[in-house]
Amino acid sequence: MDHQFLDGYRETDLVRVREKMAALNLGALIVSDLSVIRWLSGFSGSNARLLVTPERLVLFTDFRYREQAATEVGIAETVIASDGFAPELFSGAYPLGPAVGIQSDSMMWDEAQRLCDRLDPMTAAVPLVSFFDDLRMVKNRIELMHLQRAASISEQVFEMILPLIGTQATELDIAAEITYQHKKLGAEKDSFEPIVASGARAAMPHAKPTASHFRPGELIVIDMGCVSEGYASDQTRTVALGRVSPENRAIYSIVADAQQLGLTTARCGMSAAELDGTVRGYIDRRGYGEAFGHSLGHGVGIDVHEEPRISSKNSRILGENMVFTIEPGIYLPGRLGVRIEDTVVLRSDGAHPFQRFTKKLLEL
Repeated sequence: MDHQFLDGYRETDLVRVREKMAALNLGALIVSDLSVIRWLSGFSGSNARLLVTPERLVLFTDFRYREQAATEVGIAETVIASDGFAPELFSGAYPLGPAVGIQSDSMMWDEAQRLCDRLDPMTAAVPLVSFFDDLRMVKNRIELMHLQRAASISEQVFEMILPLIGTQATELDIAAEITYQHKKLGAEKDSFEPIVASGARAAMPHAKPTASHFRPGELIVIDMGCVSEGYASDQTRTVALGRVSPENRAIYSIVADAQQLGLTTARCGMSAAELDGTVRGYIDRRGYGEAFGHSLGHGVGIDVHEEPRISSKNSRILGENMVFTIEPGIYLPGRLGVRIEDTVVLRSDGAHPFQRFTKKLLEL
């Protein structure tokens, strides 16, 4: 997609950023979070700062990214800061006004201190936390398209790796194949290290793959995602190698029913805590409340974990075009784990999953 098309959406986001700055009486805003920089400018390099003022949007990077910035960035001026960001910022070419906002939740303390030490005495430094969260939560049409593309790539990869699961394969084998196939199908990278956990290891929600071989009768949790055009996917399915015990099948059914309850319950106007509580209450009534220890879900966008957090502690009201996961689980230490996860976009008529792959228990 060309700059002009994408930048039309970024201009809208920039207007919202400047409105929020005006409400806080900020004459300038220094953006240090690389995810926000990509969201607002399109730049995907590893070294950048973004300056937002009422009149200008300036991307600062170094010589390594000169050509990349020229390719990716259309909405902002690009400055190659040969001597570093701070000397360029305080060169006199960038008036900051009476107050400048600094992302205190992403900028290292020593950098923030150096910047503050060089500020004009008449310019106040304002620490900002979660400044962009509410702006990034609601996705536009292009963001939703990228999110769907990332989800589709991961679903294709999931179907490709299922036939590889057998007694001769290891968790690491499958995890490596996920990463390889993601890139082969056009993804930039995994959105997180794939989780492939079988048997008792599946009781660890964030288990790292090991050289363990798959064994018949075990449940296998596969949690995976990729990044496409800067946007992440996240999905989990639990499958089995061969036939499973009646207990395993019953626990799987509870998680599947709970996940479906989350999908059918989610609606605009409810709080994240209410959605979490509805699903958590169902699992608790089935006798496994203590075995579901993590939150129900999280937002997905440029970051694979962002707002809104679907948690009992989050009173945020859910709205149209928010994107988040619904991923209940039951984990019995030393025995088994089950998790089922879709990423959904919330519409006026409810939650619509990006994933389409079956949630019936597959016994491979």
